[in-house]
Amino acid sequence: MRIATFNVNGVNGRLPVLLEWLATTQPDVVCLQELKAPQDKFPAQAIEDAGYGAIWHGQKSWNGVAMLARGTVPVETRRGLPNDPDPAQSRYIEAAVNGVLIGGLYLPNGNPRPGPKFDYKLAWFEQFTAHAADLLASGAPVVLAGDYNVMPTEADVYKPERWTEDALFAPEIREAFFRLTAQGWTDALRALHPDETIYTFWDYFRNAYERNAGLRIDHLLVSPSLRPRLKAAGVDRSVRGLPKSSDHAPTWIELADA
Repeated sequence: MRIATFNVNGVNGRLPVLLEWLATTQPDVVCLQELKAPQDKFPAQAIEDAGYGAIWHGQKSWNGVAMLARGTVPVETRRGLPNDPDPAQSRYIEAAVNGVLIGGLYLPNGNPRPGPKFDYKLAWFEQFTAHAADLLASGAPVVLAGDYNVMPTEADVYKPERWTEDALFAPEIREAFFRLTAQGWTDALRALHPDETIYTFWDYFRNAYERNAGLRIDHLLVSPSLRPRLKAAGVDRSVRGLPKSSDHAPTWIELADA
């Protein structure tokens, strides 16, 4: 079972890239972020024609999350966090697919720091962490996939010294990420590629993609019961190089059959 996360940075504008990637790689489940489309403007028919059922939580111009499943429709269990600090922002969707519960998230950027946006990021992360603890307590096999807007370590960012004041690399945010994983979650990419330089995002400016001046901010966390089934993880880096592509690349894991 291949589960992927992809910040599409505008689902309608990037639709040809998304459809090409789906046709080429055929992931079983995809969590999308930054739809930047209201609920009625999600390209449901094009996604269905590509062989995927979908659920989505849209928002005009900003944010927005969705989940796609190949050959079926995800069984939605939640949209929005419990005690969400700002329910008007579409940042979380959760569903069951083929016996796995999947949470798709788009954690706030938080810049500029300090300020209200950073405070909101911390508050959202706190509620997300509380919900993650409840998911673990349920005993269900769970994957938490999405754009976390966090580089956990210096190995996850090109020239980390340039990011010390940024909300994506702030000590408080990195600590929050490790409080989350300390519950028992496995950071799948880093677990399988502990020493590799691996990025999931490259800015549009300064030839960042060509220079591989990237960030690893898209993560898939797996619950303890899924850790033995984790057999592969990677980034479809070449997608970032396609014309009119997102500044993120699809990031994925493969789970062995139960």
